[in-house]
Amino acid sequence: MIRVLLVDDQPLIRSGFRALLDAEPDVEVVAEAGNGDDGVALARQHHPDIALLDIRMPVTDGIEATRRIAADESLAGVHVVILTNYGLDEYVFHALRAGAAGFLVKDIEPEDFLHAVRVAARGDALLAPSITRRLIDRYVADPPRKPGAALRSLTNREREAVALAARGLSNSEIAARMVISPVTAKTHLNRAMTKLHARDRAQLVIFAYESGLVTPSR
Repeated sequence: MIRVLLVDDQPLIRSGFRALLDAEPDVEVVAEAGNGDDGVALARQHHPDIALLDIRMPVTDGIEATRRIAADESLAGVHVVILTNYGLDEYVFHALRAGAAGFLVKDIEPEDFLHAVRVAARGDALLAPSITRRLIDRYVADPPRKPGAALRSLTNREREAVALAARGLSNSEIAARMVISPVTAKTHLNRAMTKLHARDRAQLVIFAYESGLVTPSR
């Protein structure tokens, strides 16, 4: 059962998402909140698998709430997905760096929303396609940082796996490219996350572009 926390200051939005989720046999909405402070408190109380957070909320916004959840070791199993009406802005980058597993725009199709919840529950990075394109465009414009010791700490196979993940490939697709099993591909990514102190695949993607491990093509 996938346990979900909904945090959005608009009751109508919350009720719509809840109706979709409650209709699924493998999903349970464990709590709702209307601001970031309450959302963090409920995350600590219920330890959901997924926390769906609106990015703009009163009291505490989704970015700060994400930062608090990511910093709490007891909530390491909570995957934060940011909900937004906006396609980009600095919010995307700030929230990903704060520890969000991904982003969804609120006009997403219902079936895509449900699929996204399941993807996030597996621990995979989740970015709406429109946001992914703009995220990559941002790194085209900005020069990469020096790789440093962090990149050198990865083995050649770990670097290869991270680069392929940054291109959007799934574990199965990474395994096929590297001629290894999906389990081994996941192991390479998990070891890379440990070495880089990355919370999830989304942060691995950021590292790949910032370090220059992957160079976006125009």
